[in-house]
This record gives sequence, structure tokens and C-alpha cells, in this order.
Amino acid sequence: MNTPEQARLADVLGQHRDTLLAEWLRLHLPVALRRGLAMEGEIREQFSAFLNIFLDTLPEANTFDWSHPEWEPVRDFLAEMSAHRARQGYTPIETATFVFSLKEPLYARLREAFSHSPAEFAEVSWKVSLLLDGFGLYTTEVFQKSRDAIIARQQEELLELSTPVVQLWEGVLALPLIGTLDSARTQVVMESLLQKIVDTGAGLAVIDITGVPTVDTLVAQHLLKTVAAARLMGADCIISGIRPQIAQTIVHLGVDLTNVTTKSTLADAFVIALQRLGATITMPKAAA
Repeated sequence: MNTPEQARLADVLGQHRDTLLAEWLRLHLPVALRRGLAMEGEIREQFSAFLNIFLDTLPEANTFDWSHPEWEPVRDFLAEMSAHRARQGYTPIETATFVFSLKEPLYARLREAFSHSPAEFAEVSWKVSLLLDGFGLYTTEVFQKSRDAIIARQQEELLELSTPVVQLWEGVLALPLIGTLDSARTQVVMESLLQKIVDTGAGLAVIDITGVPTVDTLVAQHLLKTVAAARLMGADCIISGIRPQIAQTIVHLGVDLTNVTTKSTLADAFVIALQRLGATITMPKAAA
């Protein structure tokens, strides 16, 4: 059940709902629009929706603790808004300021309502300040989680884009690798290659490592795992791009590639693939 001060607070703020919104917009709408990340109508709607949810929840809540179940509607709104702002390109500070900026118009209304009771004004305003601080910090937490999720998804998309599997010939696939080959990328490489083998029914795949700067034990193991997975799907692999430095490194590391065909260039590997298919390429004769 609401405390007397909480009931009085809900009554005061509820009576001045329109005035609160007007003052809040007047003070902070220009700040929210400064970077042009959202249209004015969208931002006005956010201000109005948050204030309405906050004031509608206030009479039903029996605590000023923002984490309690009574405040779930407010938290849900802020979570959705924070995630949306993360996608729009706002900063955590800009998102939290949306909540903190409500303090100024709220204090103005409370100062008028509790003008004859300074002690009550101090008590109520302090509790409201803590409540809004909690909501502001909550937006920062949700914003960061949303931003981390966006970054993780973008990294996955970049990995997929950086490991294209192309069909060189009927039954021959090519997987050009550029950059470092770590465990996460190996998983994407393997999934992309295996899926392409299933889609095309290819029996040969050329893995070109010309663009891989260094090959260590871990990279070699990743390559062997990919070759083994492809073989389980019925496709043999040829590794191309074995430069002299890489060849020496593989020998020093003691990595066994005796069961894997290797070539120095993609062109050489393609010729081997065509030979295994029984295909040949002939140059056209020059015109007489």
C-alpha cells in the first residue's frame, strides 16, 4: 500500500501531467535533437510515453525502489527504448540523460506543491531522485548489452563475408582465406564450406591460404579440422598458397600434411582439381 507521501506525490504529479511534459520538452527536446539521430515526432512520442507510464505506475507502486516488480512497466519501456537507441547510434550518456532530464521539471512541480513543508519536500525529492537515478543506470546497463549484441552480430556477419565459398567449376569449390584464422572463424569457415558442399554436391574444394599472414600450430590444426570435416561430407581438399616461409614453418612445427595435397598457387591447385575430374583446358589456337 502506498505511503502518504507517495500518494501525495502521485496526486501532485498526476494533476500536472501536461505541464510536466511541456516543460520537459521545452528544456530537453533541443538537446535530444542535436545530433539528428531521430525525427522530432519519434522523440516527442518517447517523452510522452515514458512520462505517462511513469505517472500511471507511481500510484500503484508501494516503493521507490526501481527494481521492484511494481516498476516493471517502466523498466520494460526503458529496455525497449535503450535497445532502439543503441541501434540508432546514441551514446549511453545520451540515453541515460533522457531519464535524468526529467528531474528538473519534476522538482519545479514538487517545490510548488510542498512549499509549506520544506522537510517533506526534501524527503520526497530525494526519493524521486534515487528512483530516477536507478532508472537512468538501468538504461545504461540495457544499452551496453544491446550494443554488445549488435557488435557480436556484426562480427559474425563480417566473418561470413570474409569467408566466401565460390564455385570454380562443376564439382570444384574454392575457399580463399584472408587474415588470421582463429577458432571462431574456423567454425564459420567449416560451416560455410560444408553447407556449400551439400548445396552443390562438389567433390573437391580448394582452400587457398595465400592471404593468411602466418601459420602456427593452431592455424594448421584448424586447417586439418576443416579438411577432415569436408572429407566426412565426401569432398577432398587441396590447400593452396603454401609459400616458402609457410612450408618451413609447417615443417618446423611438425604438422603432418602428408595426406593433404598442397600447392603453391591457386592456379596450380585448380589444375590438379581439373585433372582429378578428368577435365582439361586448352588454349585457343592463334588465328593464321
